[in-house]
Amino acid sequence: MSFITLLQTTPVLFISLCATIGLMVGSFLNVVIFRLPKIMEREWHQQCAELRGETTESLPPLSIIKPRSACPNCKHKITALENIPIISYLVLGGRCSQCKTSISPRYPIIEALTCIISGFVAWHFGFGFLSLAALIFVWAMISLAFIDLDTQLLPDDITLPLLWIGLLVNLGDGFTDIRSAIIGAVSGFLALWSVYWCFKLATGKEGMGYGDFKLLAVIGAWLGWKMLPLVILLSSLVGAVIGIGLIVVTKHKRDVPIPFGPYLVGGGLIALFWGNQLNHTYLGLL
Repeated sequence: MSFITLLQTTPVLFISLCATIGLMVGSFLNVVIFRLPKIMEREWHQQCAELRGETTESLPPLSIIKPRSACPNCKHKITALENIPIISYLVLGGRCSQCKTSISPRYPIIEALTCIISGFVAWHFGFGFLSLAALIFVWAMISLAFIDLDTQLLPDDITLPLLWIGLLVNLGDGFTDIRSAIIGAVSGFLALWSVYWCFKLATGKEGMGYGDFKLLAVIGAWLGWKMLPLVILLSSLVGAVIGIGLIVVTKHKRDVPIPFGPYLVGGGLIALFWGNQLNHTYLGLL
């Protein structure tokens, strides 16, 4: 019996494999979330300097894979044994092995979150192409959510390729048909673009960034236009509840922006797994 056949006939093995891969991918996503905004910032500074005719400062090369991760305090290079997802964090007691500086618990949280959702994808969709596609979607969305939380940016380096991948996935009627996917991509972008300009014309302020338009277009390209009202409703409700909670509990100032991307991500993931059932339920109520 081949390994592929074994995965097809043994759901527990397939789910465990996807969860394990998700755990390792979660470790990689931590690097993407931390480094990609820094790479973008460096490129912006370089482009601005070139436009001004200035010489750019020579900086050490920085990419997603180089240089090797290091402690931000003592610059100790993290070894392979210190980089085992979740386990290394627990063994080290959440501290650098050299200078004992605290390591953010967010790193193992992202690893565990990616592991759990990856396993759930395998359980929900079963062995096949849809699981592979859904894993790509989920991993990219996790990255976008945490990058937006940190920087209020939704990088084109993730959203644009993800949009085209979604359309390709649906060429063969993956999560929806290609017609619905194309309409979803266009409608997703224009929906928030319209809200943006209505709010700006009414108040003179920008209520959201262009990255949010592209993210909703991504969700539309993957899940189809019928999921967009549900995603907008879910993300708006959660965003409103959390926003009011931050203002009341933490005295978050009303003029300080709150990133909307994580709520769109949450709405998109809910729609990925339960969108059809929820659509049928609330349409039936209406």
